Amino acid sequence: MVLGPVGQPRPAGPGGQADPGLEQVPARRRDRRHLRHQAANSLAGDAYIPDVSCINSNCSLYFPNEELFTDLNQFGAAEAKSDYYGWKWQLGTTPSQRFCFWPMDIGPTGLYYRSDLFAKAGLPFDPAEVSAAIRTWPDLLELGSKLRTDGKAALVVNAGTIFTQYLNASATRYFDAGNKPLYEKAGNAVKAAWDTAVAAIRAKITGNLQTSTDQNAAWVSGQVAGNIEAVWWAEILKDTAPDTKGKWRLASQPEKPGNSGGSFLTVPTTSKDPQAAVDFIRWLTSAQNQAATFNKIQLFPSTPASFSSGVMKSEGGFFGSQDPLVFFSKAAEQVPTTYVSTYEAQATSFATEIINVESAGKNPDQAWQDAVDQTNRVLTKRGVI
Repeated sequence: MVLGPVGQPRPAGPGGQADPGLEQVPARRRDRRHLRHQAANSLAGDAYIPDVSCINSNCSLYFPNEELFTDLNQFGAAEAKSDYYGWKWQLGTTPSQRFCFWPMDIGPTGLYYRSDLFAKAGLPFDPAEVSAAIRTWPDLLELGSKLRTDGKAALVVNAGTIFTQYLNASATRYFDAGNKPLYEKAGNAVKAAWDTAVAAIRAKITGNLQTSTDQNAAWVSGQVAGNIEAVWWAEILKDTAPDTKGKWRLASQPEKPGNSGGSFLTVPTTSKDPQAAVDFIRWLTSAQNQAATFNKIQLFPSTPASFSSGVMKSEGGFFGSQDPLVFFSKAAEQVPTTYVSTYEAQATSFATEIINVESAGKNPDQAWQDAVDQTNRVLTKRGVI
């Protein structure tokens, strides 16, 4: 059995002995950007296809070619469904209800914030008090306005953060389950996310920082006092701004948490022994193994039981007395079930136009219409609408 992408040290198998034919998943998150290209190239070339492959959070991109992947329910996957967060399990289910992408790690979100900068601005700075103060998105904008006026700091790096994380926490997104566009329907989440991001720009709570270099510098200097992002961002923050240890805290974001990132495992139909592949995946992603894996490479478990196993260890101090494991495990319970369409890749104009509004002063109404028109043109060419 081969677990792709290949080329990494071989781990012990389910029985405790090293499997001479088993290759390990790349350990670090930075390797994930290669996963899609490696998997796609293997599938397109019909060669060097692993028995088990790792897919990033964008598994919906593979939905049009779902026939290349095994329906894992045919090999007992449904027996394990209750062991995983239901919303994550659903993300791995294709529109035709084939379960092809098995949950690996997840990315529940929350508000990271500098408690010292909040206190300096005369704002609540205790996590419970901050969470209570930002129950709605308008509440967040109000708090951000006070932070900017009294503390001279932006609440988030840019308006794209608001737009993206609003949508990540929504029960609906760009398309319905039939891949019909929703962004022109009344009360749709995309327009609500857009309007909230525009309001954030007008309230001057965003930093208009569009590059990672500028963003990193802003967190180090205190130019930006917060970020709405997933659990994995804690490691990035520690690496980027180690001298700010003890000053950061975690609060619930407005309304409900979302999900940003995570990955899946899949079994191509070329697998010579799909039952063995599914058995291996089930063992690899068991609550106990995911808990142990977190201690080594910080992949946040998709199995709720991992957090009560007593195995997981949280590095203390960076968030004061807060334990991010406790915070994000509770957040994961509240993430809504949603549908991510394969055609979201054709709807990037909305995020691009939000940048134009913030960085170039483009009229928001014109920018919205341009995003709608451009997305509709692309979808029309592809025969979606």
